Amino acid sequence: MKNAVIHNLKELDYVGTEALNTICSNLSFAGTNLKKIVFTSCASSEGKTFLTLQIASTLAKRGKRVVLIDVDVRRSVLVSRHRIDLGDQPLGLTHYLTGHCRMEDIIYTTNIPNFFLIPVGRNTSNPLPLLTSPEFKDLLKFCGEQFDLVLLDAAPIGLVIDAAEVARRCDGAVLITRYRKTRTREMVMAKQQIEQANCPVIGCIINAVEMDTLSARKNYSSSYYSHYNSSYYGSTKEKKKKGTA
Repeated sequence: MKNAVIHNLKELDYVGTEALNTICSNLSFAGTNLKKIVFTSCASSEGKTFLTLQIASTLAKRGKRVVLIDVDVRRSVLVSRHRIDLGDQPLGLTHYLTGHCRMEDIIYTTNIPNFFLIPVGRNTSNPLPLLTSPEFKDLLKFCGEQFDLVLLDAAPIGLVIDAAEVARRCDGAVLITRYRKTRTREMVMAKQQIEQANCPVIGCIINAVEMDTLSARKNYSSSYYSHYNSSYYGSTKEKKKKGTA
């Protein structure tokens, strides 16, 4: 099995760490029947990938065997944004789904014990044939048998249908929204889209909440940049606005 080194996993401050611990505890309380969980958002720039990686890392540190699958096949930023070194001749999800390698070739151990990673491989503008293929179904079945939790980082469901197709094969979905950015109507529509795929929405994370801590107003915790744009998702203008998660 290959090894991936995550060089840019930001440390959260106290408030962010406690919020993350609460999220992970709630996921643990959700029941053992919820093993395959997809994370998506209404739009871009809501901190979806950042939070999914943080959640996977925290659960792994608690002793869970966790695999994170990057299924944002159109515009993945997981590897580049978090400086994940996949070594020589990196392989990923799309390589396996197109028959260019074996399943075991795309599952990486990481420098975090109990945390495994399946990177996206090559981006593609037409992911639906891959995400609806028997090979993708087989991969999720295998991961569900080998790991305690399977977390999937999907594209924003408010922009493309990919996340709904992924959700169809999952046990639950978590919707990530951004404080004072995501509109209620967008959240309702995203929830309905996921539920139409026969996947229950088990929770919603409100990201980048402004909080009063010891009389000082703060945003927590680490900064990131958005790289989604309309040429890939077709509805929002490209933004490179610094935010917090």
